[in-house]
Amino acid sequence: MTPTSEATDRVQLVFSLFDADGNGYLEQADFDLMSDRVTAAVPAARDAVKERLTASFGGYWDTLRTELDANGDGRISPEEFTSVVLDPQRFDTAVDEFAEALAAMGDPEGDGLVARSEFIALMLAIGFERRNIETLFDAFGPDDGDRIRAATWADGIRDYYRPEKSGIPGDHLTAGLSG
Repeated sequence: MTPTSEATDRVQLVFSLFDADGNGYLEQADFDLMSDRVTAAVPAARDAVKERLTASFGGYWDTLRTELDANGDGRISPEEFTSVVLDPQRFDTAVDEFAEALAAMGDPEGDGLVARSEFIALMLAIGFERRNIETLFDAFGPDDGDRIRAATWADGIRDYYRPEKSGIPGDHLTAGLSG
């Protein structure tokens, strides 16, 4: 399956955000740093939810390392990253757990709803642009209390990694960014 140009743009953006030290490769330390940033973004989240998100970042890294690090150097290049995340059979399990864990972080009350403030805090901690975050939240159709369903967000994350998808809410995250 040939990925859409939107899917390629989404994956390139995620790579640049996860490359926390900016050295052009993904490494364990990048995922540790990202996990620390994101779990700190919602202090009200329960410890078990924070631990789940930390574990999902670890699972994400383990999947990349297992699937791609053939030479054992502990690093993943942009080309290697794109090849695995746009191959759903190889990456769906890691994406599913990450999606559920991140959405749960945004729902500290455990009521199935994510308020705009938590959504923005988490997405800023990952490194997305605020204007794009706001647009994405609005695309998810907030209720009168300015909340979205956690399940809607989790599904949006899954869609973000689907190579055949275009015109999805997650495409708002790449709007106005130069490749």
